Amino acid sequence: MADWQDKGVVVTGAARGIGRAIATRLRDEGARVVIADVLEEPLRETAESIGAHAVSGDCASAGGVQHLITQATAQLGEIDVWVGNAGIARGEGLASTEAEWAASWEVNVMAHVRAAQLLIPGWLERGHGRFVVTASAAGLLTILGQPTYAVTKHGAEAFAEWLAASYGHRGIKVHAICPQGVRTDMYPGPGDGALAEVIGHDGALQPEDVATALVETIEREEFLVLPHPEVRDYFGFRGANTDKWLSGMQRLQGRIDELDQPR
Repeated sequence: MADWQDKGVVVTGAARGIGRAIATRLRDEGARVVIADVLEEPLRETAESIGAHAVSGDCASAGGVQHLITQATAQLGEIDVWVGNAGIARGEGLASTEAEWAASWEVNVMAHVRAAQLLIPGWLERGHGRFVVTASAAGLLTILGQPTYAVTKHGAEAFAEWLAASYGHRGIKVHAICPQGVRTDMYPGPGDGALAEVIGHDGALQPEDVATALVETIEREEFLVLPHPEVRDYFGFRGANTDKWLSGMQRLQGRIDELDQPR
């Protein structure tokens, strides 16, 4: 898809961070963009800054997704590209509550399902459409300390795979964005505990790097968007040497446990 000119694009979770960077890049490429978020003031600021149309609201519920699609269709005429970027990170370890699990499931998985249910039937009639899921490298690998995030991002990536396998032959293009650390509000910074100390910050990218990776991956018509190219190697190693990979993760967890001990 080399030409973004006048394409109708929706980006969720776009008030700041990765979503804002993607919306900005696609607007610069010539797309007509609708952005959505629960953060009303940053959403308005972003919309004014980049020349997008803002729809405030929660994309986690069925009603919220329906409202966004209705408003976006009224603004764009047709939605050509959906970028499901909204996501949350809640809870810690096995102490994560039922409410934290439920919220993570609704935002990180079901928001994609509900959008696909509403968009893809029409796209199949037209013979084209593009569905993008922000899944995280945690969806291909895992992340220590936060099972709610690891499990639901696996679910998001798996749903994107299923969509690609089921509808790719009928003109529906699907992509899963799977970065490692990106410098957003969700990324642990210095002083955020042992996990932040262990993972370090040298490899963390800017949100704009993710937007560039998305555009370049779409140009190549590839499924996985990997702003950190090394994730492909990690993913391959995990599949071919699962026990060794788990041993490495266990060593990392051991280091975190040691750092968490009172001194």
